Amino acid sequence: MARLAILPAFNEAGSVGRVIEEIRAFDPGFDILVVDDGSTDGTAAEAELAGARVVRLPYNLGIGAAVQTGYQYARNNGFEVAVQIDGDGQHDPQDLEQLLAPLARGEVDMVIGSRFCGERHYRPPLARLIGIRLLSAVVSVIVKRRMTDPTSGFRAVNRKGIVLFAGNYPHDYPEAEANVLVARHRLRLVEVPVTMRMRETGRSSITAVRSLYYMIKVSLALFVSVFRRYPALEDR
Repeated sequence: MARLAILPAFNEAGSVGRVIEEIRAFDPGFDILVVDDGSTDGTAAEAELAGARVVRLPYNLGIGAAVQTGYQYARNNGFEVAVQIDGDGQHDPQDLEQLLAPLARGEVDMVIGSRFCGERHYRPPLARLIGIRLLSAVVSVIVKRRMTDPTSGFRAVNRKGIVLFAGNYPHDYPEAEANVLVARHRLRLVEVPVTMRMRETGRSSITAVRSLYYMIKVSLALFVSVFRRYPALEDR
């Protein structure tokens, strides 16, 4: 079964090479695609040096556009499974085993790596934690199941998920909206516990002020999504 690891990356030259090496150590059979989201450092060069395929976006389009580019590549090249993993080193590729197992058993269409379920001890800044808890409550109501980590960007999908996200993926702080998108298309999703490591390079763009903006913006987008009509999936 053809599997693709999608790494959206913006100015992650200091970490992207090691992430690629860790994925290959987990499973040498993985194809790896780095979507360079208009980086101004050597992200693309480091990714190519580590043996990944690289797509360079002309300028910084944001995480949603970078991720959707990866899913379009997966759809167009016939991949059956795609995993999304950040290029900054915070996601542990060893946790891919937990993400892939429910897909391999045919139980679900998307698996989300949660920092808050199981015996995990991740402690984000207070402002971000409050935002995550509030979004968890909203998303849980909409998808009709408990979601502990709706903002997690560590996830895996099968072919149905690839086709869905290739054609329609939220572009601004997209993870929570993407979960609702999956539920609205009646795809099955589940969370599994994963580890969040310390960021190796760079810094998060989500400050306390941005956390408040994020919570308001995404909550409004989720509200709108409840009434939106979505086209049926077509695997092209």
